[in-house]
Amino acid sequence: MPYSADIKKLPRHFLPATFSLTNWESLEPYFINLNERNIGSLAELEQWLKDASELESVVSEDACWRQIKMTCDTENKELEEAFTFFMMEIQPKIQPFSDKLNKKLVDCPFTKDLDQSKYFTYLRNVKKNIELFREINIPINAELNVMQQQFGVISGKMTVEVNGQEYTLQQAAKFLEDPDRAVREEVYHKINLRRLQDKKELNELFSSLLQKRHQVALNTGFDNYRDFRFAELGRFDYAKEDCFQFHEAVKLHVMPLVNQIYELKKKKLGLDTLRPWDVEAEPSGIQPLRPFKTGEELTAKTIECFNKLRPFFADCLRKMKEMGHLDLESRKGKAPGGYNCPLAESGAPFIFMNAAGQLDDVTTMVHEGGHAIHSFLAHELELNGFKEYPTEIAEVASMSMELFSMSHWEVFFDSKEELTRAKEQQLERVITIFPWIATIDKFQHWVYEHPAHTPEERAAQWMIILNEFSSPVIDFSGLEEYRQFGWQRQLHLYEVPFYYIEYGIAQLGAIGLWQQYKLNPDTAINNYMKALELGGMKTLPELFKAAGLQFDFSPAYISQLMQFVKNEMDSLLETKIP
Repeated sequence: MPYSADIKKLPRHFLPATFSLTNWESLEPYFINLNERNIGSLAELEQWLKDASELESVVSEDACWRQIKMTCDTENKELEEAFTFFMMEIQPKIQPFSDKLNKKLVDCPFTKDLDQSKYFTYLRNVKKNIELFREINIPINAELNVMQQQFGVISGKMTVEVNGQEYTLQQAAKFLEDPDRAVREEVYHKINLRRLQDKKELNELFSSLLQKRHQVALNTGFDNYRDFRFAELGRFDYAKEDCFQFHEAVKLHVMPLVNQIYELKKKKLGLDTLRPWDVEAEPSGIQPLRPFKTGEELTAKTIECFNKLRPFFADCLRKMKEMGHLDLESRKGKAPGGYNCPLAESGAPFIFMNAAGQLDDVTTMVHEGGHAIHSFLAHELELNGFKEYPTEIAEVASMSMELFSMSHWEVFFDSKEELTRAKEQQLERVITIFPWIATIDKFQHWVYEHPAHTPEERAAQWMIILNEFSSPVIDFSGLEEYRQFGWQRQLHLYEVPFYYIEYGIAQLGAIGLWQQYKLNPDTAINNYMKALELGGMKTLPELFKAAGLQFDFSPAYISQLMQFVKNEMDSLLETKIP
């Protein structure tokens, strides 16, 4: 079928077209209607499901816009209050109704007649939500939803001064690519000292979040939050033991490659010792890569790049631009990080990021662009619940796009030499991200298995884990305090706990798709789209299979994929040798 990015807002049949969510009183009648409605046939059940999905989409989009607006301007109290109002006054009242509706669906005599090939994963999620729902957790979850956003508020205020000018930490990071080593070192210290100013506040925030999360787990009958969260995230297809196996595989098969990368970097820079402020640098006389200057230019070049891959991909970004669904440039008061936020009713998602003109920003843009394409492809699915795809396949969508798009990065770089450097840096990051994923994931397992730990014990354990996955090629001497609090810069720990191993699983999937792409670009992109348009209607292994991938993160498979990336890097380096 031909793909079109001419996405239409879902028509309303159950709620009035003019309905806008202002308070619980205006929303409640629709939940009462669904809860009290008599379902006398399979056709009536299917209509009931459509009406419930419509209500869910309207509520979800309203909540998303509140969060988007707040992250775009963390200093605007009105926007913060609008988000807090939803989380404290509306969401807690929705949850008991959601549980009732879930039970109504499961208990309905016609549910067994629903097409299982279509509804299996949806019903599995519904049953999981019933099992995990506890009335006692509603106020705790409301508080958690509000508290988690404080990370963005604290981080959004962080700035440093370089050469008499104020920069956000994201903007200042470009100085870490400066050919002048003294500049890099100075800015590295400024960024880290600025982070340390808020170490106490961020530590206290994390301790409060940890305590509340642990209580939620205990209330639900779990020994710890990790086990609860695995169930909540719907990790039906792998367990904590698979994560531990992943950590070990990274040590065995990725760390040796990471060490080689840094040895080469040290040699290239002509240094006796490689310090953390050197890892992003180029040798003296080579200017850092600056693929674009403004958010407008980044958008235009990404559209051009996507158009060369598949015109539909470019059309998705054009549509988002036309709708005002892009906020790309870093500025003071903006929350850190980047995300693609699906909008259930509008269909076209929103991309938020903090661009400062670096190669990293190109990677982020094409990454979030991959998520956006996933949102477009799944929008036509009948029910909102069908679009709730596993996070692991969501990250395959984004990380594959980082690798696919490299074949057309000439739109960002004028010279062949710059293009080769950009690809080389990207492939380095494909490998060097694995130790950080393993570090963050292993740290979370420890944190939630030992909920009574002190901040001092947390810092000590973090250092043990960090050192396990740190390259001995980099000299970190004298930087212990910065490193001790390095975990505080990872947004996921605060806002989306246990969401991180997904990046590792997805990177393996992305490398697998890139292997396909190198053999036959059209086949790879067709497989990619075939998997994404299924939304969440298949299990995770089935979604990987639809993309022509193995769902496997065993040491042997990881070793094989790492060797492929290493060979690609070696062939790039050969093209640079005159």
